[in-house]
Amino acid sequence: MVNKDFFAALADLERERGIAEDVFIGALSTALASAYKRINEGNSANVEVRLDPDRCTIRFYYTRTVVDAEEAGEGEITLADAKLEKKSAKVGDVLSKEFVPKDFSRIAAQTAKQVILQRLHETERDNTLSEFTDKEGELMSGLVRKVDSRSVYIELGKGTIEGVLMPQDQVPGERYEAGDRIKVYVKRVKNGGRNAQVFVSRSAPGLVRRLFEEEVPEIKQGIVLIKAVAREAGHRTKLAITSVDPHIDAVGACVGNKGARVNAVVQELGGEKVDIILYSENPLEFIAKALSPATVLSITQTDERAAVAVVPDDKLSLAIGRDGQNARLAARLTGWKIDVKSASAAEKLNIGEYEAQESEMEEPVADGESDV
Repeated sequence: MVNKDFFAALADLERERGIAEDVFIGALSTALASAYKRINEGNSANVEVRLDPDRCTIRFYYTRTVVDAEEAGEGEITLADAKLEKKSAKVGDVLSKEFVPKDFSRIAAQTAKQVILQRLHETERDNTLSEFTDKEGELMSGLVRKVDSRSVYIELGKGTIEGVLMPQDQVPGERYEAGDRIKVYVKRVKNGGRNAQVFVSRSAPGLVRRLFEEEVPEIKQGIVLIKAVAREAGHRTKLAITSVDPHIDAVGACVGNKGARVNAVVQELGGEKVDIILYSENPLEFIAKALSPATVLSITQTDERAAVAVVPDDKLSLAIGRDGQNARLAARLTGWKIDVKSASAAEKLNIGEYEAQESEMEEPVADGESDV
């Protein structure tokens, strides 16, 4: 059968929806064969549908494999019967015979339509997932579509793909309601056939990194660099930054005029505290800064990537933080194991490689860190 309009429609689909014509033809061939087989259950032959876009034709064929047996199974034909159709037939040959389907009912056509639409959906989903693979580690805005007892489902991009916010990627205390528009960090794209999913996060340190990149032009331009991020979502984040231009104040750039830039990030994070810290190539100096807002008297290296930080007695609780949070985040930020001791407890310790004099620490505390 010839159908020029049908193949013209295929060309339109390829242009409008980005689906290759050969992919659609393959889906259609399978669907038509499946539908015909469904209404002709007594027919043991395999059905093959061949679409030729060049000639705009659709042809149906029976295909049967020649077997050396007295009785043929499904999709088979005995050698004796095969020789009646083709004298040169031999075992293993596949015989094809064109036919015109007469009983291709409305139900069969509907079945074919459903299979085609499903394949189209799968192809579009795969194309979209391929695009999202490049977005791993990026910040995206999404619309909360559904919230169940565990996960939050978010429409991403133009609504063609769904992001999943798992319990471990949610921020403690944050509430998500259908219809909310939120920003998420694309954590991972898992392409597993029908179970393909995009996993997003609100708790990842990468979310804070991307939010600052969005708010601070100097970071986008590569003038201010984010060296490290340590985060306990919903509570506190420590951000280590540096400037490649000595004339640019890295902390001032991130804080913004009257705190506008950092406050925009804090608002998106639901009030989470953010410490902005100047990075130092000297690891001991970096540790002293990372323990902000506490004042550090001295740092002593005790082992490879391990140090003791000495703080005033009245600043010990501030340096350690509630449930050890401040010290824990400082350790994550620097990559060092940090033991915090009060001055009275460290009287018998020798001050090691780096001593944080009051004069050295005053400027970073005032200008080098922001505790929001």
